[in-house]
Amino acid sequence: MTPSVPARPAPPAPPQGRRSAVTAADTEGTSEGVPLRPRTPPLAEPSAWHTLRLTVNGEPVTAQVESRLLLSDFLRDRLRLTGTHVGCEHGVCGACTVLLDGEPVRTCLTLAVQCEGADVRTVESLAPGDGPLTTVQRAFHECHGMQCGFCTPGFVMTATALTERPERPDEPQVADALSGHLCRCTGYRNIRRAVCQALDERFGK
Repeated sequence: MTPSVPARPAPPAPPQGRRSAVTAADTEGTSEGVPLRPRTPPLAEPSAWHTLRLTVNGEPVTAQVESRLLLSDFLRDRLRLTGTHVGCEHGVCGACTVLLDGEPVRTCLTLAVQCEGADVRTVESLAPGDGPLTTVQRAFHECHGMQCGFCTPGFVMTATALTERPERPDEPQVADALSGHLCRCTGYRNIRRAVCQALDERFGK
């Protein structure tokens, strides 16, 4: 009895060329199967909008905002409070720091909708117009705690929060608070001197 021989496998199909691979669903117009232009993708659903109510620098603010809008963009673009500087946009440099209910926060990592009902203070709230400087601002001026000034608003807002604590923060607490800020100019020595001077004036030596 002659054993059966298995059938040879069919040869693989030749790869499809560009024309045969294109279907009508992929194109809006074709010429012999070749796309003239790609199909326009459907528009993404718009982000949800919210009515945001908060207080900014002592003034009540009500605005319609997208759920994805960052607090930094809301302050700078919508309210024109450009003293809040945007540097790294990753929460590393600290230049965009403001006070949210008295605590320093990175506005580049905070959504505007998270601030519903909150009290937000930017660097513009400290010394309006040509008014007198605050204790912290005067200390930065007298101790030369700035050069280019880009990082200064963030440092000043964090230092302001330190001076508003009920008790004087100790050295490790000051160092920890300032460690969240980067400066490319001063080397930090004068910044630390300025913060310590402001704390001395607020709490006594």
